[in-house]
Formats: sequence, structure tokens, C-alpha cells
Amino acid sequence: MKTPGGNHLFTIILTGLSGAGKTVALNALEDSGFFCVDNLPTSLIRSFVDLCYRTPAIKKIALGVDVREREFLTDFSNIIGSLRRTQRVEIIFLEAQEDALIRRFKETRRPHPLGYRDIKKAIHHEAKLLSDIRGLADRIIDTSPFTPHDLRKIITRSYAEEGKTPLSVTLISFGYKYGIPQESDILFDVRFLPNPNFIEKLKPLPGTNAKVRDFVLRHKNTGEFLKKLYSLLNFLIPLYKEEGRSYLTIGIGCTGGRHRSPALVQEIKKSLKGKNVRVSIIHRDME
Repeated sequence: MKTPGGNHLFTIILTGLSGAGKTVALNALEDSGFFCVDNLPTSLIRSFVDLCYRTPAIKKIALGVDVREREFLTDFSNIIGSLRRTQRVEIIFLEAQEDALIRRFKETRRPHPLGYRDIKKAIHHEAKLLSDIRGLADRIIDTSPFTPHDLRKIITRSYAEEGKTPLSVTLISFGYKYGIPQESDILFDVRFLPNPNFIEKLKPLPGTNAKVRDFVLRHKNTGEFLKKLYSLLNFLIPLYKEEGRSYLTIGIGCTGGRHRSPALVQEIKKSLKGKNVRVSIIHRDME
């Protein structure tokens, strides 16, 4: 997107719940060519962005903001509105399920930024404080099932050489019994297909196994579903590219996320070859 004055500046505001992976994501953005600053005081944000805007060599910046910057939280919409008048701005909100956040705080033995001794109470309070910002986010990523390496890979694939690389498509297989992936842009429910879980010899096998894949794919409804899905993606992907989006996350869900959805995700990946997109796969609940 061309900004006034001829400069091309892309600004990412990275925020979210403490323990959800902001540091990992910010480091990944830095390695992807972004000029990154963490916890910049609110009073300096506008002047800092203006300086970057007037510096032709700087094309991409990322600002990490967390709950400690209270002034930013109260004036968030005004700050973002001001920034968006001169450049493209994208808000990324990182979150994770309560049990994942508690586990991470225990592993790192670091106190919560809000200072509560009760981690659960701190998580709930922080989520409430950030609820308005979450509602304004362009992208919400639930990092619960991700290792730091997984999150880094997702960020890097989405934003490396932004504007020059192909659209990054992430295919996520999941089980509805464990909740939908909050970061998904599009969701498809494939629970209407025959379930290998009820076949004794297939039950212990993952959806990436050839026997499970063949069982799922040979059903007539599977073929018809994939045909219509491919047609939809062929229609949508060029439109997402035209819009200037750098990523698309597609969730494919079955009951437990072990058989049908992984099998279909593997098949969908094959169909995207030659479409000038970068494809990554996450089998969230297969193991």
C-alpha cells in the first residue's frame, strides 16, 4: 500500500497476553526484515513512526506493546487511527489457553507483569484489560499448541520479505472436541465423512498414514467435497493476493483431529502446488 508522500511503510503492532509468545514473534519479525522496538513508551510512538516514515531505508517496523503500557491501552484506538492515516497498520494479537499460559509461567518461573501472586487471577485480569484491543486485531493467533519454533515458523512464513513473497497459506487440521483454532480465516467441518476411528485396524493410525488416507479419500462425498473446495480456493486465493494479504489460515476440522482432517489437509496441500503460494501444515490434535 502506498502511503502519502510516496513512502511505503508497513507497521505491525504486536500485542496480546503475557506468556503467549510476543518475544518469540518479535524476534521472528526482526529476522524477517522488520525494524523492531519492544515496550516503546506511548508518548514516543507517534514521533518514532514519523521518523521511520521519513527514512526511506525503513520499510517495515514492528512495535511490541503489552499490558504494562497502560496509557497505550486506554488510547489504543486513537493511536491506531492516527497511524493508519499515513501507513498500512496491522494488529497481531497473541493469546493462549489458560492452562498453556499457567504451564509456561511455571516453566520460566517468571512473575506475571501485573504482579499477582495468583497466576490464574492475573491471566483473567489481563484478558479483561486487553479485550478491546483484541476486538480491533487484524489477526489473532492462539499459540496454545505451538512450540516457540512453530510460532517462529508461522510468523516468518507470513511476513518475510512482505509484499514480495507469495501468499502464505497455513493448513491446520484440528478436532472440534478441543476447540477451533482462533487464528483461522476459513473453517471447514468434515465430520460428515466416514470416521476411521470406528474401524479397528485404522483407529490407532494417524491421518497421515496411507491406509487412513485411502479410506477417507475413496468415499464419494470426499471427492465431491474436495472438488468444490479446490474451486473455492482457486476463486479466493487471487482475491486475497489482490487485497495485499500476506497470509491465509485454513482450518479443517473433524471430531478428534486425528484421522479425517489430517488426511484431507495433506491432500489439499498437494492441490496448492503451482498456485504461487507457500504452504505450511499444522496437525494440531493428531498426536
